[in-house]
Amino acid sequence: MVSFESDYTTGAHPEILKRLAETNLECLSGYGQDRYCQSAREKIRACCGLAEADVEFLAGGTQTNAVVISTVLADYEGVLAARTAHVSSHEAGAIEYTGHEVLELPQENGKLRPEDLEAYLAAFFDDENHEHMTFPGMVYLSHPTEYGTLYTKAELTAISSLCRRYGIPLFMDGARLGYGLMSRETDLTLGDIAELCDVFTVGGTKVGALCGEAVVFTKGNKPPHFMTSVKRRGALLAKGRLLGIQFDTLFTDGLYFRISRRAIDMAEELKAVFLRRGVPFYLASPTNQQFVILENSRMERLREQVAFSFWERYDNDHTVVRFAASWSTTEEDLAALDRALQA
Repeated sequence: MVSFESDYTTGAHPEILKRLAETNLECLSGYGQDRYCQSAREKIRACCGLAEADVEFLAGGTQTNAVVISTVLADYEGVLAARTAHVSSHEAGAIEYTGHEVLELPQENGKLRPEDLEAYLAAFFDDENHEHMTFPGMVYLSHPTEYGTLYTKAELTAISSLCRRYGIPLFMDGARLGYGLMSRETDLTLGDIAELCDVFTVGGTKVGALCGEAVVFTKGNKPPHFMTSVKRRGALLAKGRLLGIQFDTLFTDGLYFRISRRAIDMAEELKAVFLRRGVPFYLASPTNQQFVILENSRMERLREQVAFSFWERYDNDHTVVRFAASWSTTEEDLAALDRALQA
């Protein structure tokens, strides 16, 4: 069985495992106060071009989204997100569980359109009854989106400008940020994201780490007593070194970007396999996640040899499925898929 099920189905990149083993017997302070966490913070700040950014490390993506959103929002505020956003669709109500509503907006290929955001905000504040409603207190984007698509610099600039106009922070979920930054079609840099967003995450779990997300507050806007809030939400690791060592390794000698580029290269070869075998794409994705339409009978046959993810029903006879490439995808994996599609 060959797997394209997700980009976190294998363990950690060997360089990370090597560093974890090398540092295993060092006695280090807990809760992210060790020298590796500090080194990782400095390296991430340097990559962002923000010497004063606040960088914190949490263990997982859903956990991070829930902590960031619930600590930034006031108790009467909700978070605006595309209907297909991770916080809307695949986080089991984690945001609502914190007491904050996800205010869903239309999407186009997974993206929140600036014009839809502007229309919502204008309508909300024009409504004389808005004091009786959930206030829009944050805008959430994921980049890449849940469909592997990317915001352009113009789109992100437009959304950021709207957020500034209405005094609403912009939060980018970068669980797969490396794949967005290394896409052959992007015009966004990490520096652009740091400038245009109020807070964003740099994902480790899906980009070569065992686990971990780095949260970057870009404008001196980290909520007061953030660590206390993280602990109250059960999200603070005593052995913070586990995250610090991983991110320190990822941001040494460009490993994070090399890992991401490798996945993009494999995804381009994955596209070629589908084209060769006449498999139609659901949409055009420039990142490591590829969405194709399979006839249900063909899908069931393929599942006997290849692991992939169900995404949504296309019609009674077809299904949209996802194939994800990662740092650990090999040419042999692609050849095995090619043979399975030929059968």
